[in-house]
Amino acid sequence: MEQHPSKERTLVIIKPDGVQRSLIGEIVKRYERVGLKLIGIKMAIPTREMAIKHYYEVGGDAWLEEVGRKARENYEKKGLQSPFATNMENGKAIMEANAKYLSSGPVVAMIWQGNQAVALVRKITGSTEPLSSDVGTIRGDLTLDTYQMSDLDQRSIRNLIHASGNVSEAEKEIPIWFEKAEILNYTHLQEKILYDVNLDGILE
Repeated sequence: MEQHPSKERTLVIIKPDGVQRSLIGEIVKRYERVGLKLIGIKMAIPTREMAIKHYYEVGGDAWLEEVGRKARENYEKKGLQSPFATNMENGKAIMEANAKYLSSGPVVAMIWQGNQAVALVRKITGSTEPLSSDVGTIRGDLTLDTYQMSDLDQRSIRNLIHASGNVSEAEKEIPIWFEKAEILNYTHLQEKILYDVNLDGILE
C-alpha cells in the first residue's frame, strides 16, 4: 500500500551558526506555521566522522563528482581556474570544509513530516547562497553570507540550515541522526484540518 502524502518526512539540521545566533525558535516557527509536524528533535555536537558520514554516505562518489563539477563551473564563470586537478578532488575538499563547519559546535537535528515535506522545507529555507535567496525565506531574511566571501575565506558558506534535497536523500539521512525510538508517532490536532477528508471533527 502506497504511503499517504501526509507521511512524507525530511531532515533539517540547524547548523552551528544558526544555534549561535539564537535563531532556533525562529527557524522552528517557520516550519511549524506552514503545517508541518515535528516528529523528532535533538541537540548534538557532531564529530568530524559523523559529519563526513552525513555528506558521503548519502551521495557517495557521485555526489563528490557533481559537487566538484559545479564548483569548477563557478570558478570558470568568474574567469578563474579551479585549484583542483579533478572534480573529485574539488568535491572532497568541499566535503571536508562542510564537515568542519557542521562539527564546529552544537547543532539541532529535526525530522519534519507532512504533505510535500521535502519541497516545502526547501522552499521555506531558501537557496544555498543567502544572497540569492528570496526575501521571505529563512536564509534570505536571517543571514548574509555569499559564495564570494566564503571563497575568499576558503570555507563553507554559512547558511544556517541543512535540508534534505529529496525524499530518497531524507530516507538515508534520517537514520544517521535518529534511532527509531527517537521518532515519535502521535496525532497533532491541526492534522484534522489539514488532512481530514470531510472535516468531521470541527462541529460538536
